[in-house]
Amino acid sequence: MTRYQHMELQAIIRKSPLLSPVLDHWNEVALPDAWLAAGAITQSVWNHAFAMPPTHGIGDIDIVYFDGEDLSEETEARHAARIKSLLVDLPVRIDVKNEARVHLWYEEKFGSPISPYVSTPAAIATFPTTATAIGIRPSRDGPEICGLEICAPFGLADLLSLVVRPNKSQITREIYERKVDRWRALWPGLTIESWDL
Repeated sequence: MTRYQHMELQAIIRKSPLLSPVLDHWNEVALPDAWLAAGAITQSVWNHAFAMPPTHGIGDIDIVYFDGEDLSEETEARHAARIKSLLVDLPVRIDVKNEARVHLWYEEKFGSPISPYVSTPAAIATFPTTATAIGIRPSRDGPEICGLEICAPFGLADLLSLVVRPNKSQITREIYERKVDRWRALWPGLTIESWDL
């Protein structure tokens, strides 16, 4: 990803009335290897690009983390309740998931087993599209570019170019097509690549 792409994404995120408050409370989120991730980021970019209201089409905000020491559903639920109470004023659902335990429920929900993830970035790399395979968080250390750390295994080109392309590492055609049907209705200007390409 280029510095320009990084700065462009950060400018969009900082204007978001949904995502900016989450990042402002990041120290209180306080989860290991945590990232604000996936659809709400992507859809914020689309809303900006198409001059739509900043909350258009966004049903939830995903916060993902990795704690291989505690795979209990109860701990994950406690973290979710705590974070929801921090962000109670946001008009969308906050979804908090420990990526270290996804393999425990994935087959029951989606029909096929997966191997355990080894980190949050490894999980993000399996998200359904190249544009939604993204995580952001405030920079903490290391080389800082505008204060936002970005995990984008496929780069930012598809996201910022409004291209939807399947990431076939884990999802099925059916899941992809269900997602893009919804997105096409909400953001008709998107360039949506066929599963078969």
